[in-house]
Amino acid sequence: MGTAWNVYDANKMSSGAMYGKTLAELAAKDPRIVGVTADLAKSTNIGILGESFPDRLFNVGIAEQNLFGVAAGLAKVGFIPFASTFAIFACLRGGEQVRTDCAYQKLPVKVIATHGGVSFGAAGSTHHCIEDFAIMRAIPNMTVVIPADAYETASAIKACIDVPGPFYLRVGRGMEPLLHNSEDEYEFTIGKAMQLKDGNDVTIISCGVPTRDALIAGEMLEEQGVSAQVINMHTLKPIDEEAIIEAAVKTRRIVTVEEHNIIGGLGDAVASVLAQSGKRCILTKIGIPDEFGPIGKPEDLYARYKLSSQGIMETVMEIMGKEIEEDDWSDED
Repeated sequence: MGTAWNVYDANKMSSGAMYGKTLAELAAKDPRIVGVTADLAKSTNIGILGESFPDRLFNVGIAEQNLFGVAAGLAKVGFIPFASTFAIFACLRGGEQVRTDCAYQKLPVKVIATHGGVSFGAAGSTHHCIEDFAIMRAIPNMTVVIPADAYETASAIKACIDVPGPFYLRVGRGMEPLLHNSEDEYEFTIGKAMQLKDGNDVTIISCGVPTRDALIAGEMLEEQGVSAQVINMHTLKPIDEEAIIEAAVKTRRIVTVEEHNIIGGLGDAVASVLAQSGKRCILTKIGIPDEFGPIGKPEDLYARYKLSSQGIMETVMEIMGKEIEEDDWSDED
């Protein structure tokens, strides 16, 4: 399984630490950048900004509704506020303020949500966040990005500065294995998917931490005689419709992979694009079923829900045996 990590890898692998470091570097060049925390400066790594610029990090206490209200106020007077808390608190406890104070007014509040998905496994269902994709993509004016690793997190932080309106970025708890070797090896554009691997038999579309396992699964499938295309759909909104439709035409089999409830997330977003396009293909969604997950280590939960490379490969092999009903559409339709 490709998701295992250990404590000695934390400093070089943590998306959260990369976020804090990148934000501090950007703040040194842009005086509009400020941070707001709800007493989680250390846990979310926004405290790194405060170490360099203590007068530009505001702690509102354990009050997430206030967190986003203060961030909205700062945005109204010309600042670019980065409001950081755990994903579950951002989308549910402070959800109304994100919607009404920030999104309704089209304010450039950058919501940096950590501990997304089941990455905070030992904390249990109250701290697992498997609803945020569905909530945030349904809020008007909101951009939603889910980086796959620390390097993509850095790229997304840099890119979000120029995105008008509110921005939701979700990362894990930290220590997740790297997908990329550096920022220089890929091109990151909000709204444009990355093709990580080419293939003709099936397309795996993933976002966030499981994307590394999706790529490993694609390589494992080659050994089974299956040519798998792997796409990193790091932007959930606006989603890359062209990449999805091209995948449907090319492979006619799509598997989506997300650390989120299979209702309302990446899989449903892909399904909506396919339904409106009129292109027929087999679609299978890998994610958290409609249930609250148990307490456990993240890697064990990934294995339970087939978010590991082995689980993804097994799911792909299952759909390779399904018949595709012939129809009359072609590449030119």
